[in-house]
Amino acid sequence: MQSQQPRDIDIAHAANLIKISDFASKFGIQEDEIDLYGKYCAKVNLGILNRLKDAPDGRYVVVTGITPTPLGEGKTTMTMGLTQALGAHLDQRVFACIRQPSQGPTFGIKGGAAGGGYAQAVPMEAINLHLTGDIHAVTAANNLLAAAIDARILHEKETPSDQVLFDRLCPIKKGKRKFSAVMLRRLAKLGITKADPAELTPDEMRRFVRLDVDPASISWSRVVDTNDRFLRKITIGQGPQEHGLERQTQFDIAVASEVMAVLALTTSLQDMRDRMGRIVWGQNRSGEPLTADDLGVGGAMTVLMREAINPNLLQSLERTPVFVHAGPFANIAHGNSSVVADRIALKLVGQDGYVLTEAGFGADIGFEKFADIKCRASGLRPSAAVIVATVRALKMHGGGPNVVAGQPLNEAYTRENLDLLRAGLCNLQRHVENIRKFGVPVVVGINQFETDSPAELELLATQARTFGAFDAVVTNHHSQGGAGAVPLARALMAACTSRPDPHDFRLLYPSEGMPIKEKIETIAREIYRAGSVTFEPQAEAKLAHYMQMGFDMRCVCMAKTQYSFSANPAAKGAPSGFVLPIRDVRPYAGAGFLTCLVGDMMMIPGLPSRPAFFDIDIDPVTGQIVGLN
Repeated sequence: MQSQQPRDIDIAHAANLIKISDFASKFGIQEDEIDLYGKYCAKVNLGILNRLKDAPDGRYVVVTGITPTPLGEGKTTMTMGLTQALGAHLDQRVFACIRQPSQGPTFGIKGGAAGGGYAQAVPMEAINLHLTGDIHAVTAANNLLAAAIDARILHEKETPSDQVLFDRLCPIKKGKRKFSAVMLRRLAKLGITKADPAELTPDEMRRFVRLDVDPASISWSRVVDTNDRFLRKITIGQGPQEHGLERQTQFDIAVASEVMAVLALTTSLQDMRDRMGRIVWGQNRSGEPLTADDLGVGGAMTVLMREAINPNLLQSLERTPVFVHAGPFANIAHGNSSVVADRIALKLVGQDGYVLTEAGFGADIGFEKFADIKCRASGLRPSAAVIVATVRALKMHGGGPNVVAGQPLNEAYTRENLDLLRAGLCNLQRHVENIRKFGVPVVVGINQFETDSPAELELLATQARTFGAFDAVVTNHHSQGGAGAVPLARALMAACTSRPDPHDFRLLYPSEGMPIKEKIETIAREIYRAGSVTFEPQAEAKLAHYMQMGFDMRCVCMAKTQYSFSANPAAKGAPSGFVLPIRDVRPYAGAGFLTCLVGDMMMIPGLPSRPAFFDIDIDPVTGQIVGLN
């Protein structure tokens, strides 16, 4: 490797990539199972699962982390470095499964998320900018539903006659009325078994055509894949033709959409169609839930996602395979890549292979949601977990000065300080203890920076083993590629083989038989170590109403700051005994969980004073992108 390391984008541009059609065949993917998106990216059709249905699964490894600084501690880079070590240096069959980056962080603070240095998925600019358009498809499907909601309210108000509204919804074509397939779904929900529109009684017609939406109950937001704080609260319906229909709503960032959650958790196109139809976006004036299928839009939303459901195949700098698919944030969403990508990868690597899947932010949110939401949905069981730790972040948790993106690090982080590091190790200890509660062995990967002293690295590794980690290993994959992660890869292989049967894996709480509030309190107590949970009146009332309506709330998704175990991002280390405030709750009936908004957590980030887009530009002669990180 070069002594003066080039920028990430220059390393990526210098990579000698294999055409994706040739690359796919090396890993058991047949020509008719891929759809090409340029030379170096392809979508893999879900039909491959039918061909490989009898193949044994490989070992399933989740990569998570300690509570991070705003700079990030390198989980994706670690995932790629480990993948390259296993595949290119240890001759193991391996796949990496990572999330597609949102353009919010790419142009905001954190930058892209394709790895870094000599441990990257490539082409990195494609991954960080649009890729195959999956996030745009999520945006389109989400906003189609949003538009349909407000249009339906308008048309029901402007059409007082049930017969006239029925004529418009179910017009005569070629001398005959006919219900569409999605209309039959609504009729079935209403308990109406008639398939001929002419047979409906006036009362049945009224029930069919009148959603009678309560505008105050609408929980569905529009989305955009940009950090824009000024969209957190907006007023719509201010045009002259919409007079009297004004209401307050908001935008969320696209990756927080329930449509993204459905993409990440779905197991088939039929499953996606059913989940889309079950999405609850509000209720009628009688308090009954209204779904996307009630509105008639569930099928159209699925059509917009028809291509997005197929995982995106790319490669690493060292020619190991990577799936980049789905991109929910871990703080405001469930933070994991897609179930279908993991399933395909597990079949392709075979019984002795490895699939490394990444869970966002710290293990208190990313890993907990991986286990309690993703694994609950997929039925998959992890063989081991890797926690990414850095001296820098642990010093911050020990009382070091604030780490601010775009500003130079304080000398507390660039000089040896064993006392500061020792004081912050409690954060790592809690994450190790939490993962072990799920019955999963833990390997700590120490992402080394050039300012870390040998004594600091030794202290971190020794204490990690004392905390119960199977092993703790220093890595240098950022500067050395896969070679720099070989010792960690060997430790991971040993951890997986020490537990050949992953049936010791257990969820934090059961799907059935436990009230939803108790599930929330279990996460708060067992993972965050809160002393108590409070529910604001809005959240309390909604919870009671959702339980009365019989919503399927098998699992909980906590929308919480990534910078602390608590709701206070300034509370570093391992706080305990605090009060966890639940501000609001949202039903994600299609995804299959309840989202709790904790404290001041917002569903769309804002731009900083010095966003990353200042450095991003294009060379008009070569067409190459510059400044992307």
